[in-house]
Amino acid sequence: MRQLALFDIDGTVLSGGPAKKAFSVALVDVFGTAGPIQEWEFSGKTDPQIARELLAEAGIEQGQIDGGLPEVWERYLSEMKTRLPSCPTWPLPGVKELLLQLEATQTVGLGLLTGNVVEGARLKLESAGLAPWLSIGAFGSDHEDRNELPSIAIRRAEEHWGVRFSSDEVVVVGDTPRDVDCGRTHGTRTVAVATGRFGFDALCETDADIVLESFEETDCALAAILS
Repeated sequence: MRQLALFDIDGTVLSGGPAKKAFSVALVDVFGTAGPIQEWEFSGKTDPQIARELLAEAGIEQGQIDGGLPEVWERYLSEMKTRLPSCPTWPLPGVKELLLQLEATQTVGLGLLTGNVVEGARLKLESAGLAPWLSIGAFGSDHEDRNELPSIAIRRAEEHWGVRFSSDEVVVVGDTPRDVDCGRTHGTRTVAVATGRFGFDALCETDADIVLESFEETDCALAAILS
């Protein structure tokens, strides 16, 4: 392996699924409230960060939040498993072809840099048929602060493939300005894709090295990641 590509999940490689509903049910079951979840901004945040923000807005004290979060994740994952068969996730256009082409180079390690807790990430990827390519990486369950995740993901990739990756050999791929900031914080290259909540023009205002409309043009997407 000579390069490492770390992909975000929601809005980057897949869409759909019951995560927001499952999240809401879990918070209400454990804390009696999901806070202002309907209008809250989830994009580019870790699951623990989102839960803490919502519960703090609802007036829950931090100590109580800390004590209840493990039960929230148990309840959330149970709801995800129950709901995914009737409300599956799906891969975004061009994603499977891109992952196949990157895998075929045999020079790029494929990994994750996601705010999802690890089991939630696995469930979403399995539902969308993307799990065979994306398993190594860092997750919201590793650290609440997304900017702490790149170093974790890189370390795990190095252990998995037995190689060292310098910052300029790593690219963070995501659909939000927070994904770009996360990569920039650790000196990696960044590719932003306008397949989530943020449009092409908004992503062009970030410090991303390359901004794509989507992954549908496989050659362009390959060139962006491999450059």
